[in-house]
Amino acid sequence: MRYATTCLLCLITALFCSCSSSSGSKVLSQKGTRITAVRTTAYTHTESDHIQYGARTAVGTPLKYGSVRSAAADWSVYPVGTIFQIEGSPYIYQVDDYGSALVGTNTIDIYQPSKAHMNAWGVRNVNIRVLRWGSKSKSLAIMKDRAKYDHVRKMVQRIQRS
Repeated sequence: MRYATTCLLCLITALFCSCSSSSGSKVLSQKGTRITAVRTTAYTHTESDHIQYGARTAVGTPLKYGSVRSAAADWSVYPVGTIFQIEGSPYIYQVDDYGSALVGTNTIDIYQPSKAHMNAWGVRNVNIRVLRWGSKSKSLAIMKDRAKYDHVRKMVQRIQRS
C-alpha cells in the first residue's frame, strides 16, 4: 500500500510539473512552481469562528487530514483546487477553503484536526511547491452567491482584475 501511495504521489508530481509561470518569489522548476517564505498558520474546525461551518470546507466537502490535507487561502492568490506540497513534508495540500482573515495576506492556513495540533503548528514560514494551480473560474463560481460578504467581494474583485 505504501508503495502504491508513493507511486501515486510521484505520478501526480510528474503530471503537474509544467504548471504555471514564475513571478516575484516564484521559481518554475521541473517539480512545479516553488514559492519561498510562504507564511502559514493553522486552523481547526473547533475554533469559535469555524464552529458554525463544522468540519466542512468552503466547497462543502469534509476537511481532509490524511495524505491529502485541506488548506485555506485567499482564492485570488491560490485559487480553489490549488495543490501544493510543503518542502520537507510528505503531505499534499489542496486549497478547498478560505477565511476572512486570509484575504490580502498571502498566508495559507493549514487544517489541523485539533486545537493542540493547531497550536503546535503556530506560524511558520515555509517553502512550497505548487504542483497544480487551481481554477479562478471555479473560485468565482463558488463565491458568486457569497459576494455579500466583504472578504468574498474582495477576492472576487481581485480575480476579475487579474
